[in-house]
Amino acid sequence: MTAVLLPLTIVCMVANAFVMVADLARAKFVLANSAEVGVKPELIPYLGLLKAAGIAGLAIGLAGITPLGVAAAVGLVLFYLCAVDAHVRASVYYNIAFPLLYLALAASALAYFLAG
Repeated sequence: MTAVLLPLTIVCMVANAFVMVADLARAKFVLANSAEVGVKPELIPYLGLLKAAGIAGLAIGLAGITPLGVAAAVGLVLFYLCAVDAHVRASVYYNIAFPLLYLALAASALAYFLAG
């Protein structure tokens, strides 16, 4: 099982790094999506920093400090549950697949750390 979950954890880190950079750069697609679900533009960099913390925690967890990996994965799961909730509350369903995908990746990372 961990043979599948480890690559998914790495994909989770890479995917979050991509969107973290987009958040910090205030990419147009990030601003547009955030506006649709009611997130204020000035909060976007902070969301990017939360993703950066998650990535760092997953990396440290992979380096051997498993409790930090678990904490980071839990944080990312909660983050993306909130993102899905924001889409549902705003009735923005056409692009809900992205937060659901990131949620699935974060859940896979959590499963990896809990299994190992």
